Amino acid sequence: MRIISGKYKSKRITAPKNLPVRPTTDMAKEALFNILNNLYYFEGISVLDLFAGTGNISYEFASRGTVDIYAVDAHYGCIKFINQTAKDLNVDITTFKSDVYKFLEKTNLTTDLIFADPPYDFEESQFLRIADLIFEKELLNEDGLLVIEHSKQTDLSQHPRFSYEKRYGGNVFSFFE
Repeated sequence: MRIISGKYKSKRITAPKNLPVRPTTDMAKEALFNILNNLYYFEGISVLDLFAGTGNISYEFASRGTVDIYAVDAHYGCIKFINQTAKDLNVDITTFKSDVYKFLEKTNLTTDLIFADPPYDFEESQFLRIADLIFEKELLNEDGLLVIEHSKQTDLSQHPRFSYEKRYGGNVFSFFE
């Protein structure tokens, strides 16, 4: 994977093969950040990266100047890799080794943007539960945005806070406000 833009543009990051991850493709990530670039001044926002995996999305925000970045993943190897890569890049990413649902139920952390990239084989109800918890617990700041990445076989448009979706190949980003 590589960082698309910002201070670390074109930097390649190689994750260990034994991590249970499916990083967002460069094409989809570039398209997502083109959308977000029109909505946010990256230096002034806080971001929560759920199911962070390799930290791919977190590094992209850090490269673009975001300072308040939080990454959550249940896998120890993922958290260890994110911490080491953040140290190598000299960026601050606060990590939490936790089941995402348990984290969302217990946290009082509020951010401007929440990005979730759960396993594509989740049931629709598992995807929708993420949005439900975030809005029930009011984890987004005013005018905040939730983005959930999923496969084109999953339809999240029935959620009451669903706003729109963007498709890129087999990847779909659903936006909730």
